[in-house]
Amino acid sequence: ANAPLPYDYSTGQIPGKQIKMLGETEEMQPNAEKTITLDLKAGVYLLICNVPGHYAAGMWTPLTVTQSVSE
Repeated sequence: ANAPLPYDYSTGQIPGKQIKMLGETEEMQPNAEKTITLDLKAGVYLLICNVPGHYAAGMWTPLTVTQSVSE
């Protein structure tokens, strides 16, 4: 949970093949909203923007799931 993500400075992105992605959306315009439905188990996840440079600029947030629907 506290380990740094593999960041490719030449592309300004996190290589998708080096992390476990559980879902994604297409690129969004500023101030746009998007809904995504995922079946997540209880735990801590990381939501990131992988548009070049955005993750490094702080466009990420932890997401804590305290109880899954299937529990």
